[in-house]
Amino acid sequence: MIQTNKQVDLLKITSNFIIGTDISSIEPYGSGHINDTYYIKNANDEDPDYLLQRINHQIFIDVQSLMNNIYLVTTHLRTKLKGISGTDPDKEVLSLVMTHNHRHYFLDDHGNYWRMYKYIENTKSIDIVETEEQAFEGGKAFGRFQVLLFDLDINLINYTIPAFHHIGLRLTRFNTALQADPFDRKKAIAAEVEFIQQRIESMCAILDLGREEGLPLRITHNDTKFNNILLDLNNKAQCIIDLDTVMPGYVAYDFGDAIRSIINTAPEDEKDLDKIGLNVPLFESFTKGYLSASAGFLTENEIKSLPLSVLLFPYMQGVRFLTDYLNGDTYYKTHFPHHNLQRTRAQFQLLRKLEEQYAKIENFVLDTASACLKKDINTN
Repeated sequence: MIQTNKQVDLLKITSNFIIGTDISSIEPYGSGHINDTYYIKNANDEDPDYLLQRINHQIFIDVQSLMNNIYLVTTHLRTKLKGISGTDPDKEVLSLVMTHNHRHYFLDDHGNYWRMYKYIENTKSIDIVETEEQAFEGGKAFGRFQVLLFDLDINLINYTIPAFHHIGLRLTRFNTALQADPFDRKKAIAAEVEFIQQRIESMCAILDLGREEGLPLRITHNDTKFNNILLDLNNKAQCIIDLDTVMPGYVAYDFGDAIRSIINTAPEDEKDLDKIGLNVPLFESFTKGYLSASAGFLTENEIKSLPLSVLLFPYMQGVRFLTDYLNGDTYYKTHFPHHNLQRTRAQFQLLRKLEEQYAKIENFVLDTASACLKKDINTN
């Protein structure tokens, strides 16, 4: 039952939303690092349950624009799915709950922003991809997400975190930290600095292509960790969640971010670099799923950019870890001394492994795209 002072406050927050049910309990939910999430259990089994979230407005400064993005995206997805036979928008799209004053968020007396979603029953999320089937479903889900949003006016979507995947900005911040060296750590990272500098030109390839108008801006997810997909109990992808970073971007960013999270055979912060390898079957399955859903809507340059993104994202993440290391570990949570340096080295080792296999990675992406396009032509 709802007993503690914190829970009483949560009950007061919840009362501002139109839920039409009595509440049985409110409990912390999930393992997210950005927002605080609570599971609201109703007192009547026939009524839906809900998820209440406190939005981290230190990261997402413009909450009104953020919530407008989510409203536009979910409304568009729901409308599109209603026209597709065999779909269920209530299960396949997040449903925002309105407040009594007809908003999609509530601002409390302490300056905290809150939102609420209907809880989607009989689903699960996983942090680690275990099977090729799961990888395929994840790829298909993110590809389909991009396709369904391609005709939503991109000018209506705000940047919730400007330049989020901009490698040029990440390198500028790294160089600033390197020059300042406030914690006298520069002398310990000469090898990592050289590693970064050797690859600057190649890692800016997608950015350069975008500047030359060789890549169209799309509405993309921008945080394609696998746990941002809800699977049904049969491991079929059902719903894309965590829409806070949905904004204009390049499709390659979603692809590369997802591959980085599933292809490593070791943890992100593995100390023993010899344990770091490539889970090629998961990469291939995700790629097949993604392109089976998206190949027909991608341009030739977008398809060519996908393999480049597979290299870019461990590089960029390594740059971000090393920048935080130089700055005294102020952004990422660390669990022991030099944790961010260990993370950096693990990411750069993953990149070395990917570079060794790049020709095979590129060929697989291009061949799979070609096969999917031929299948589409034959089907039509």
